[in-house]
Amino acid sequence: MGRRIVIIQGHPDPRGGHFGHALAGAYAEGAQAAGHEVKLLDVAKLDFPLLRSKGDYEKGATPDAIRQAQDVLEWAEHLVIFYPLWLGAMPALLKGFLEQAFRPGFAFSVSNSGGMPQKRLTGKSARIVITMGMPAFAYRWYFGAHSLKSFKRNILGFCGIGPIKDDLIGMVEARNAKREKWIAKMGALGREAR
Repeated sequence: MGRRIVIIQGHPDPRGGHFGHALAGAYAEGAQAAGHEVKLLDVAKLDFPLLRSKGDYEKGATPDAIRQAQDVLEWAEHLVIFYPLWLGAMPALLKGFLEQAFRPGFAFSVSNSGGMPQKRLTGKSARIVITMGMPAFAYRWYFGAHSLKSFKRNILGFCGIGPIKDDLIGMVEARNAKREKWIAKMGALGREAR
């Protein structure tokens, strides 16, 4: 029995054609070839405003594009998130999407008594794939992969998603044979739905 997978393409360029798009395509092809169901959320092609207040975040109207994305997120058993590292973190558009989609009432519930929030996305797993210009080991060891750790713990884990795996792909501007190895690896991960 195949798994239900959502690929979240977090590159903000709606034209596509970046290495992260090729990686996501390889993952999708591998997953579909193995009998898994795959849906794509291309953040750059969604129409939604950025949130600007606590009131909007907690009680504001959810835009149609975000409501439809939430339906896909609810359907999925496994999330695979692709994005480039910009200024040490995810692009602002992806962060804006996550703020809209992972709202109270959808991703977690807050009790009136003030206790710990209830995680509403339990039973789902995730993989985060980050491309970057620097060597991946520099991001992980010198910079401490701070934004990745925050994403895993403070967004995905906070909502109950786990386990969460990651792949850091560095030196993407260098045109070399490692690109083909990474594309092959993504195809294999897709077939395994990991």
